[in-house]
Amino acid sequence: MAYLLRFLLVLMFVGISLTTIVALGWLDIGLGHIQLAISAFMYLIFIQAFTMFYFIGVARLVENVWNVLNSTENLKELFDEIPSDLEPYKKKVARFVHESQLSKRQTVPWTILMLVLGTIAFLLGGAHDTGLVSKVVHSGVAYGFMSSMLIGFVRQWFYLGKSHQLLGELKGLFGISRDAM
Repeated sequence: MAYLLRFLLVLMFVGISLTTIVALGWLDIGLGHIQLAISAFMYLIFIQAFTMFYFIGVARLVENVWNVLNSTENLKELFDEIPSDLEPYKKKVARFVHESQLSKRQTVPWTILMLVLGTIAFLLGGAHDTGLVSKVVHSGVAYGFMSSMLIGFVRQWFYLGKSHQLLGELKGLFGISRDAM
C-alpha cells in the first residue's frame, strides 16, 4: 500500500508542478493552467484523503493490537497458542503505538494545510479570473500552497516508508504473512 501511495503522491506532485509551469508560461501544452488546476486539485483532494486515512488506519490498527494485548479476553485474535509471558510483545507493540502516532502527527497537519491552502488558492484563482482580487494575492497563496505541498510530500514519503516497515514488523511479531491484511 505504501508503494501505491508513493506512486500516487508522485503523480500529484507532477500534476501540480505541470499546472505551475503552464501558469508561469514556461511551457505551452495546449491547455491553460485553469483547466489543469481543476483536474490536479481534484486529484490532490483524493490522494491527500487517501494518504491521511492510511496513517489514521495504521495508528488505529496498532492501538487495537495494543488493546487486545492489555485485555486478556481476546488474545486468541493474535495468538494460536497464548504465550505465558506477554511482556516482550507489550514492549514492542508499545513502541509501535508511539511510532504510528508519530507518523500520524507528522503528516496529517501538513495534509490539512495542503488542502486548506490549495482550496483558498483555487478559489482565489477564480476570483482573480473574474477580477475580484489581484494576481499577486492568488499567486502568493498558490506559492504558499506549493511550499506546504513540498514539505508535506517529503514528510509523507518518509513516514509512508516508516509505517510500511512498522506494519511488516507488527505482522512478523505475531507470525502473520506480510501479504495478509
